[in-house]
Amino acid sequence: MNISVLGCGRWGSFHAWYADHIGHTVTLWGRKGSGHLAALMEQRKNEYLTLPESVKLTDDLREAVSAADIVVISISSQQLRAFCRDLAALGLDLSGKRFVLCMKGLEIGTGKRLTTVFYEELGSAMRVAVWVGPGHVQDFVRGIPNCMVIAAREMKLTRELVDTFSSPLIRFYYGEDLLGTEIGAASKNVIGLAAGMLDGFGYSSLKGALMARGTHELSRLIEAMGGDRMTVYGLSHLGDYEATLFSPHSNNRRFGEDLITGKPFAKLAEGVYTVEALMDLSREFHVELPICATVYAIIHDHKDPKEQLTQLFLRATKSE
Repeated sequence: MNISVLGCGRWGSFHAWYADHIGHTVTLWGRKGSGHLAALMEQRKNEYLTLPESVKLTDDLREAVSAADIVVISISSQQLRAFCRDLAALGLDLSGKRFVLCMKGLEIGTGKRLTTVFYEELGSAMRVAVWVGPGHVQDFVRGIPNCMVIAAREMKLTRELVDTFSSPLIRFYYGEDLLGTEIGAASKNVIGLAAGMLDGFGYSSLKGALMARGTHELSRLIEAMGGDRMTVYGLSHLGDYEATLFSPHSNNRRFGEDLITGKPFAKLAEGVYTVEALMDLSREFHVELPICATVYAIIHDHKDPKEQLTQLFLRATKSE
């Protein structure tokens, strides 16, 4: 199978490494002038992994897309709409290709899911899925296995992609609720920010309460949006809590901790953007999201973190 991965950051380079690892023919694309791509071209490695020579590197988007049966997109979620327009501008017939979105987020300003953005820009007839779930690049490249989920609007596509990407290293499950899978995957990064803030204050024992209440409030949102409220308890959200709320490799957890301790943090933490979209959805669907609202108040309104977190976990007595 010819697989092209678009985006050569941490996860993009991993998806290329993984697809090659399980026997596919792989092209990895990065933007011209990208520091990530330049480092890979020069040394075939980054801080996470070493790419074998069998993975082709290119900055030619047309070449990468043309060569692919399956196109994996692994970029910042907020860049997806503009990137889809770049794909459309190529003038290629994309109808026979399968696309996989390997990122987690919601569009700021609209609250739209990433597959919705993709369909709006490239057409509702396109075949697109999402690949989400727990795991860290650092663990996968050491041979530590994990479980992940692929979800699409049509189960036929989900099954095709699970068959293509399954291996002893990653066991894939079929996602049957695309909406819930996308909302769950995006929102777990916001819960990760809150977890990091608790770590920063030395309140890590509150993570149990955070997990219980986080899943509850987001299950209510998913249900209000028309999804299955139980999806949030699967791999896209609760199943990803260990990797996001506890692991030292979690960018979102680290961002929250460093915010409290006053350290600079330069890497991408998608939850910072996702919480804006979640607050828009909270208003649109009239669902209270107290954890998300607290994270938003701390990060975007610059409210006092200790006061906000104390209010969150010591709210007026109520039924669980």
